[in-house]
Amino acid sequence: MKSLCFYFQVHQPFRLDHYKVQQIGEHHEYFDDLKNKEIFRKVAEKCYLPTNALLLKLCKQYPEFRASFSLSGVFLDHCELWGMDVLDSFKALAKTDQIEFLSETAYHSLAGIYSKKEFADQITKHREMIKTHFGIEPTIFRNTELIYSNEIAEFIRQMGFKGILAEGADHILDWRSPNHLYQSLRCELQKEIKSIAKKHNINQQKKVGKRTRRLTQRELPLLLKNYKLSDDIAFRFSNKGWTEHPLSSEKFGAWIDAAEGETINLFMDYETFGEHQWEDTGIFQFLENLPKALKERNIGFRTPSEVIAELKPIAEIDMHLPVSWADMERDLSAWNGNNIQKAALETIYALEPKIDQLKKLSTLDSRLLSTLDTWRKLQISDQFYYMSTKHWTDGDVHKYFSPFDSPYDAYIYFMNALTDFEQQIDSSLKN
Repeated sequence: MKSLCFYFQVHQPFRLDHYKVQQIGEHHEYFDDLKNKEIFRKVAEKCYLPTNALLLKLCKQYPEFRASFSLSGVFLDHCELWGMDVLDSFKALAKTDQIEFLSETAYHSLAGIYSKKEFADQITKHREMIKTHFGIEPTIFRNTELIYSNEIAEFIRQMGFKGILAEGADHILDWRSPNHLYQSLRCELQKEIKSIAKKHNINQQKKVGKRTRRLTQRELPLLLKNYKLSDDIAFRFSNKGWTEHPLSSEKFGAWIDAAEGETINLFMDYETFGEHQWEDTGIFQFLENLPKALKERNIGFRTPSEVIAELKPIAEIDMHLPVSWADMERDLSAWNGNNIQKAALETIYALEPKIDQLKKLSTLDSRLLSTLDTWRKLQISDQFYYMSTKHWTDGDVHKYFSPFDSPYDAYIYFMNALTDFEQQIDSSLKN
């Protein structure tokens, strides 16, 4: 039976304050918590709470309904600070057993590209956060912004995950459809990178049967986003100039029915519902009516784990260069496409040896946790996204999300904060 696989990304960053050069050495509060709280609560009221309530209703009304989430660790931090009601609404969904929670980096970072050690540490931290809040150990991985490559997939396979998500980019798929289950292409990892992955292997932390061990040794199953159908909901839904406007659940159900393949993977930001597409566009009615429209066409739902359990991969996919779901290029240029972004990224990850030195100082336990948290908040991918100098439609999207007047302001405030932060680390190491 053909099925729809919903995956929703839920993330809110810790946005930087306008940290001026004159403030270096004067105070060490880098983040604009007033703005972070304001934005979180606004999105909570428009998206998280009403959409979670709707999904809970759909789970009760349609036992076959399924969806999956990746909640970034910093989103969960936002919930603990300003939204326990939001966290409780996700816990209610978890209790239905119709919702799957995926694994990612705790700080929604680019560590998978810049530091495999930090990558593994953040994945482990995120896994622990999901287990603490929901009593679930994720087995499917979704990297920050769907960043994927053969090397990342092999690293994730070595860590013991059972599947991974990626963008169904045209320049990779060519004539092939994203609507099948694929598998990753094996590649040889450097010994030190392989060792890092093995150290964090999820199946080494508990006793597992022979079948589970065999599963972790095969190629990694790969689910690819159908970006055209996903974007019909996420980006085009309210566009009155779109030839298919208005989009009804019945029309969309017919498109799903006509699509070739066994699994239609719709991956999108959860903020699509109520925040990017406002309530008055009819987005909630569309979502509420979709299960009925699909049921009438004998189309079901699957979580990523169910797709992997019930389908067989039809081929390997080769992504030797990183692919993401961002911007027209579907590469890393949303975060490292210009010199200021590259300089900021190089500087933040160049601090890792000093962070490692701090970890060896047992007398700094409480300060170490705070320092680690700050370093990792500065790694959040959004910090570098705001520095993009792209033009046209992609540039407009970057500007829409940025709290700064220009990408250069984003860079200057980031580097000011980073300069002060490094001074604090140097002081701790001397003392």
